[in-house]
Amino acid sequence: MTDTAPTAISPSMQVTLPDGRVELAPGASAPGASAPSGSYANEDLLPVPVHKRTWTTYNFSALWVGMAHNTASWTLASGLIAVGMDWKQAVFTIALANVIVLVPMLLTGHAGPKYGIPFPVFARASFGVRGANLPAVVRALVACGWFGIQTWIGGEAIYFLAGKLIGDSWANASHIGGYAWTMWLSFALFWVLQVAIIYRGMETIRRFENWAAPFVLVGALVMLVWMSNKAGGFGPLLDQPSKLGWGGHFWKLFWPSLMGMIGFWSTLSLNIPDFTRYGKSQKAQTWGQALGLPTTMTLFAFLSVMVTSGSQAVYGQAIWDPVQLAAKTDNVVGLLYALVTVLVATLSVNIAANLVSPAFDFSNIAPRKISFRAGALVTCVLGVLIFPWKLYSDPQGYIFTWLGLVGGLLGTVAGILIADYWILRRGKLDLTDLYRTGGRYWYEGGWNWRAVVAFVAGGVLAIGGASFKPLIDGRPVPALEPLADYGWAVGLGTSMVLYLVLMLARGRDRLDA
Repeated sequence: MTDTAPTAISPSMQVTLPDGRVELAPGASAPGASAPSGSYANEDLLPVPVHKRTWTTYNFSALWVGMAHNTASWTLASGLIAVGMDWKQAVFTIALANVIVLVPMLLTGHAGPKYGIPFPVFARASFGVRGANLPAVVRALVACGWFGIQTWIGGEAIYFLAGKLIGDSWANASHIGGYAWTMWLSFALFWVLQVAIIYRGMETIRRFENWAAPFVLVGALVMLVWMSNKAGGFGPLLDQPSKLGWGGHFWKLFWPSLMGMIGFWSTLSLNIPDFTRYGKSQKAQTWGQALGLPTTMTLFAFLSVMVTSGSQAVYGQAIWDPVQLAAKTDNVVGLLYALVTVLVATLSVNIAANLVSPAFDFSNIAPRKISFRAGALVTCVLGVLIFPWKLYSDPQGYIFTWLGLVGGLLGTVAGILIADYWILRRGKLDLTDLYRTGGRYWYEGGWNWRAVVAFVAGGVLAIGGASFKPLIDGRPVPALEPLADYGWAVGLGTSMVLYLVLMLARGRDRLDA
């Protein structure tokens, strides 16, 4: 395919409705039409027609309840207890982090209901039609890591559940690679279950999230009641003291913890258009997310720290993994309910947060060859190859290394997207040009090198001085260590400012050319 000079696009190629939503004009995507077609378009990446944008405020709230109420979210708060915080410090850290991350979530989510486009297509406006593969692949690889971690958690629940039903022959099976072979089998079974659900499409995911959300919340409350009874009331759950106090030791831990908590949802702050593109209005996605994310994450954090504090009072140590904690009960019915809840919660977040996005992202690499379903399968395979059992085995590595690095790197992408869409373009995009060569988003050979430079610079400053333990020893750029505790904010701010400077130097008049 040859590069062509930018050409003007007829306004008739897209239609703006009275409520501000935009879609392709009738016939614009028909076979043989001039746009959008070719190597950069397929059915999964094209804008969702307005009549199919049907998600309501409840759907978005339920989506967030389903995603927030999961085992990984539980271990965020309980992990903070395990490293020395008390319940007030842990809940405060998580609540603040989710209020902060809601802001980029709403800003990037705006393009979804307005234009009906997924994240990798949205990124084409700033990175270029081809260059969008850079942030899309980075986001997809992060999702693969998350998918692997969540699948390991789900497999762990199956392993303990089957162990209670079958007995010692299952629970104490011979070990391979440090784990019982039955644990590996449970991991594989949960992997297959998720593949089966994602192959049924987005509507199945929406229906699943609607009923999974309340089921998981009830399960968490049941676990809280159980632990309070074991501890002799709620008093012991609230009385566990902080090992850090409120002085310098706490604040030294607070900043990297806050960045880690922000990093937990920094992935969704990029690809939230993958979901909001189905929204029936801006009000639906705005209120749905505002009601669903910070409130449910804070509530779930409170539940998890209460239960983890209770485990410290009852068992003498903070048990941060809810599956391990549930396995300590002798009540078979209670155990089964707790582990089934873990399974539903893990399915809920893993399919929505960690399969939908990379499926679109990998499809964006070669739209004519990779479908949404093929992209999901690639994610499932890569999720195993990143060895998720190693990432999840230690709360220090999980919170500070994994989440900190993810947050710092993806914050740079969020800064570029927000700067381009809101500051430079004032929320105005040309749908047709997002899918073709030679348009205003083609830049130089399909790449906007300014976005790439901003991404690299922001990424180096954000994570260059971070500790990569337990992955590797040492810090890539030791001189940048003072910035490591603020990775997400450093990455977002640096990339946003640098991108704006480079684009304005190019000339504002060229934004529409």
